[in-house]
Amino acid sequence: MGFYQFKASQDIPASVDEVWDFISSPKNLKEITPDYMGFDITSEHASEKMYQGMIITYKVSPLLGLKMDWMTEITHVREGEYFVDEQRVGPYNLWHHQHILVPTENGVTMKDIVTYAPPFGPLGDIANAIMIRSKLKEIFAYRKKVIEEKWGVLSAV
Repeated sequence: MGFYQFKASQDIPASVDEVWDFISSPKNLKEITPDYMGFDITSEHASEKMYQGMIITYKVSPLLGLKMDWMTEITHVREGEYFVDEQRVGPYNLWHHQHILVPTENGVTMKDIVTYAPPFGPLGDIANAIMIRSKLKEIFAYRKKVIEEKWGVLSAV
């Protein structure tokens, strides 16, 4: 079984508080997830402010339109700086997603570090090479587009 890491970074012309309020609210997850993923939050408290220990449950269709359950726990939160969600139930053997905000002179840099291990041992490694990694790139590209539509693009000075 292989372990993999996916990283994404985006410069946003907004304040840390604005970006934090948006990304740390579970209710906004659906907005930054492509429609074809069939993403629906099933937790009753999705409109609450995120906190350490929060459990969030979803239905998602990552492949072939088949709905599956996914449960994550918010394991670490430093207000305005970062939070970590870890899968408790779902398709991966390991899913650890760090969401980091770094203030910059013109806004904020949002960084994501996803460490994951696909299921099914060597078959999961093949699936990662063929499909999983490219699907992650696609999902984060969609999220980048949504964030740009919301706040614009940080132009070079």
